[in-house]
Parts: sequence; structure tokens; C-alpha cells
Amino acid sequence: MKQNHVLDFDPLTDFVICCGQSEAFAATILATIDQGDEVLIFDPAYETYESCIILAGGIPVYVPLDPPYWTLNVDKFMRSFTGRTKAVVLNSYSPHNPTGKVFSKEELEVIAAACCQMDCLAITDEVYEYITFDTHKHLSIASLPMMKERTIITSSLSKTFSVTGWRIGWACAPTAIASAIRNIHIKVTDSAPAPFQEAALAALQSPPEYFSSLKADYVAKRNFLIKMLSEVGFQVHNKPQGSVFIFAELPKTCLLSDIDFVKELIEKAGVAAVPGRGFFHGDCNDQTQQSRYVRFAFCKSNDTLSAADQKMRSCVGK
Repeated sequence: MKQNHVLDFDPLTDFVICCGQSEAFAATILATIDQGDEVLIFDPAYETYESCIILAGGIPVYVPLDPPYWTLNVDKFMRSFTGRTKAVVLNSYSPHNPTGKVFSKEELEVIAAACCQMDCLAITDEVYEYITFDTHKHLSIASLPMMKERTIITSSLSKTFSVTGWRIGWACAPTAIASAIRNIHIKVTDSAPAPFQEAALAALQSPPEYFSSLKADYVAKRNFLIKMLSEVGFQVHNKPQGSVFIFAELPKTCLLSDIDFVKELIEKAGVAAVPGRGFFHGDCNDQTQQSRYVRFAFCKSNDTLSAADQKMRSCVGK
């Protein structure tokens, strides 16, 4: 944390080791959100945040990002705050799931200033922090002025080291908040798997070459999939700046909804994708827009991507 984010936390008091980022996030919400508290989430969003907030008695409030580049609309964001706003969730924010967007420093400064002004927490999901492309870099909002004391960082090994089944994650927070999160974690799962915690220590000591190689590999896979999707008619407005996903708009000639398209793609080509509407939660004047996006993952072997390429071209290209 200190080396990568210039943040100095006490490892004995400020970290909580959990069963993956999902449990770290759930424990964080249960430890900080009370009945009736409002929590801002940027939309589109990873789907599990909402349920955690509702289970804690909180109220999710969605702040829509502006397509097609999913930019932060400052006016919409500021209008979303009320006297009951307790926290802002930065959902897989840098880069963002499902769009692959990396929030700019200017956008993060707006969010940070609002959190300070409204006396709110920032709860982050930073699982893709090492998977950024081109000139884009991850910046933790906790590193901005006056934000360390009001930010809770959640993350895990899963994405960086391709070990989703290990279920090793963590929450990092000011000591008093970390203590509350730890109390929830102990009641829910007691402890994370000890052998995988030992393996995690080795993984986190990987040399810089590992992270460079990881990025280079994913850049090649991203470019391969973008080329294929574009050539069969998909509209990839936002070239992913990070993560392992492409959030593409269906071809203009496609009259199917996202769900119907995904079903047909599975049946005819044997290729699986995720309908985009599952990531949209807030009110939207253009419901048609929400049914026009599909999320593809490129964290696959080259052989799998090549096979998908051939099947997609024979199915979608017609």
C-alpha cells in the first residue's frame, strides 16, 4: 500500500483479511451503514453492491455516468447528495466494471471534494488496480488530500493473480473503522483460508516484471477482441483503459435486445457474454439504451479467443 499508493497504514490495526473482496465489501457496508442511510453508486455498476446496501438497511442511490465514454456528470453527482448520504461507492472504479473506464484525477478530485464537503465516506473496490493499459494508471482516492481518514479500500488477489477461487481479499481503513469491519468479518466467516493467505504473501511480493507482463498480455487480448467485435458490427465507443472487459454496443443492424442477443449467441455460436442491462440500476429516460450493451471478457486463453473469433464471425457477421 505504501509503495504503490504512497499511503501509510498500520498492517496490524488498519487491515482486515477477508474471504475475497465481496466479503470485504459486505462487511464494510454492514459496519458503516445504518437504517435509512443513502449510498451513492455510479451507474452502470457491478451488481452485488446494491444487495449489500439493502441488507444493511441502506438505500442505494444511483448516479448515471454519461455514455458513450461514461464520464462523470458533476451536476448529476452533486444533486444526488442529501442530508442522509453516508457514503459514495467507487465501484471497481479505476478501472471500472463493466466499462473499463479509468476515472481521471480531475474526476476523483471532484468526488473527494464532495465527500469532504458532505462529510461522507468513500468506499472503493480496487480489484483491477494493476490492470490498466496504455498511459492510464490507477489512482486511489485515499491518496488525495483529506481522504485517507474517510476512505475504506477493498480489494483482493483474484484479478491480478487470476486466483478467483482462493477467496483472499481485504479491507483497509482508519483503525476505528477497520476494527468495526473486523468484528463483522469474524461473525460472518471467522477467517480466510490460512494456506491461501501464505500464498497471498508470496504473490504480493512478485517482481515488477510480473505486472508489466500481465498488462502486455491483456493489452494484446483487448486489441484482438476489439478488432473482432468492430469487424462484425459492434460499436466499441470506449476502448477499455483497464480491467478485463469490453462494454460494447450491439450492431446498429441488430434488432434484438441484449438478452435475446446473448441467448442467440450461446445457442448458435457457443460464445457466452453478459447482457448489459444487468449493470444498469437507476432510472433512465432511455430504457432502449440499457438493452443495447453487452459485456465481453477477454481474460481467456489465446486459443479460446481465436475460437470465439471464428464462431462470432460466422454467426454475427451474417
